[in-house]
Amino acid sequence: MNSANFDFTTILNRILDTAADNLRVAKILIMLGLDPDTVTYDAIFNRLFEIALSQITLANMFALLGSIFFVVTLMTRTMVPLRIANMISNIFFVAFGALASDIKTFLLYLLLVPINGVRLYQMQRLVKKAKEATKGDKSMEWLKPFMTERKYKKGNMLFKKGDVAKEMFLTITGKFRVNEFNVDLPPGSLMGELGFLTPKNRRTATIECTEDGQVLSIEYDKLLEIYFQNPEFGYYFLILTSQRLLENNAKLEAQIAELKKAAPAVAVPQRS
Repeated sequence: MNSANFDFTTILNRILDTAADNLRVAKILIMLGLDPDTVTYDAIFNRLFEIALSQITLANMFALLGSIFFVVTLMTRTMVPLRIANMISNIFFVAFGALASDIKTFLLYLLLVPINGVRLYQMQRLVKKAKEATKGDKSMEWLKPFMTERKYKKGNMLFKKGDVAKEMFLTITGKFRVNEFNVDLPPGSLMGELGFLTPKNRRTATIECTEDGQVLSIEYDKLLEIYFQNPEFGYYFLILTSQRLLENNAKLEAQIAELKKAAPAVAVPQRS
C-alpha cells in the first residue's frame, strides 16, 4: 500500500515537473515570437539570427571588440602585451560609452586609458634602462620607482653574513661599509643583490652603517614579480648582476696581488 502510494506520488511529481518545464519552454518560445505548437529548429535558428541582426549597431560592435581584447588580457602572461591589449579594450569601451550615451562606461574606461599608458611606459622604461646599464653605467638607480626609502643611524647593521636575505638596497646618502673587506660603499651603490642569487638566499657579507644615511630597498618578491611580468627585465638584471660580481672579483684579486707584492720577502737561510 505504502509502496503504491509512493510510486503514484513520484509519477505525479515527474508529470508536474515536465509540464512546468514545457510551460517554461513554451513561454520562452512565445517571447521569441514563435508558435510552440509548430516550432522547428530552423524556425528557432532563423528567429535568433534575426534578433542578433537587429542588435548589430556600431556601439555594440565596439563593445564586442572591447570584450574580445579584455579576454585577451586574461590570457596574457607578461605585462607589456597585457597593458597594450587592455588599452585597446578600454578605447573600444570608451567608443561604446560615447555612442550608447552611457556616461558611466565612458568615464570609467576613459580614466583607465592613461593609467594603463603610464604603467606601460614605466615597464618599457625599466627594460630600456636595464638594457642600457648592461652596456655602460652599472648604476641601479632606474629601480628607484619600485623601491621604498629607509633610514639608518651610525652603527646600525643592515645585515650580517649568513643572515637570510629578503631584500637588496641602494645607497642614497651616508656611508656604509663591507666589514669583511673593509670597503666603503659610496652613494649609488647596490647592496645585497647577491643574496637574491645565492643558494638558500644567504648573505655573503656584513654591511654596517658608518655615517647616518638613507637607502632605498626592494624585496626579492617584488623583483620576482617584475621578472615574471616582463622576463626581458629579468634577463638584463641577471647580466648586470653578473657583471658587478665579476668586477668585484677582479678588484679583490687586484687587492690580493698588491698585498702579496707589498709583503716583505722572507729570507732563506744559507747553509754554511
